[in-house]
Amino acid sequence: MSLILPPDIVLKVDDLSIVYRTDRGDVKATANVSFELRNGQALALIGESGSGKTTISLALIRKLPKNALVTGGRILYQRNEKIKDVLELSDRQLREFRWNECAMVFQGAQNAFNPVLKIHRQFEDTAQSHGWTDKTAVRKRALSLLELVRLDPERVYDAYPHELSGGMKQRTLLALGVLLNPQIVILDEPTTALDILTQRAIIDVLNDMQRQLDFSIIFISHDLSLAAEMADHVATVYAGEIVELGAVNDIFYQSLHPYTHGLLTSVPTLEHAQDLLQSIPGSPPNLIAPPAGCKFHPRCAFADDTCSKDSPPLTDDVGGHLAACWHTDRLLASRKARV
Repeated sequence: MSLILPPDIVLKVDDLSIVYRTDRGDVKATANVSFELRNGQALALIGESGSGKTTISLALIRKLPKNALVTGGRILYQRNEKIKDVLELSDRQLREFRWNECAMVFQGAQNAFNPVLKIHRQFEDTAQSHGWTDKTAVRKRALSLLELVRLDPERVYDAYPHELSGGMKQRTLLALGVLLNPQIVILDEPTTALDILTQRAIIDVLNDMQRQLDFSIIFISHDLSLAAEMADHVATVYAGEIVELGAVNDIFYQSLHPYTHGLLTSVPTLEHAQDLLQSIPGSPPNLIAPPAGCKFHPRCAFADDTCSKDSPPLTDDVGGHLAACWHTDRLLASRKARV
């Protein structure tokens, strides 16, 4: 079967479903996840812990745990008009794909580096494992990237990881992630455990890197302010499903799904008093035996019998803003009533 994608799409995920095999039963980690990533785009996956964000990202580079099983779907990657299904890559092709085409910067820079090797060894080993044996060229590339992330290149390149602060390690990890010029960079909670000033510096560095190196970003976060700052598109993930997808301004100012709306109203802002904050009632569902119909309906103020029986499709409301909800009109009406 021939594959055709528009030239500006670098990644297309089609109906991706994943389960984790456990002694208690199969955990339905993702169900029919679909989205597209365009060239130069920054897509944020937001949602509660355990919603499936990291599972989706690990599937993109086929680094899922051994007890995970992809039960359906495709992951199509395109570069120079050549399209590959990541799920069908051989071991050799997959090794070339990782880091060369798609790199992932994992959460917690403290654990990402080998503590007994200097930074330059870790850059050299990464390059060598992908066929780049010229240490002079590796050094030149690494120093330029370390300078791009606003570090003292010579000092950091010859340092041990423990000689760097948390923020310095995170920026060094970002430089290592783009060493081989990947087209896609996946960031898992890139500012976790960093103070607010260091978070600001990381965001500025990422914006500079994306502008100069021209890669696409997928980043996982439960920090809505980070998503608002960095993303141009946002996907809300709930119980393994994408329940809303759209441009960042549409998601934050005109959300169409009650879960997204609940996330936004549970976070304090400078514009609203603290007593206006609202928590989302209930708890995330058991994904071994998820509820029928819309998985969010037990926690939703707008739910009715339809919601408990039939699962709503992810449909386009207007201009590429998609939501999986039977009662978007009720949410919009309630929002207008409060204004």
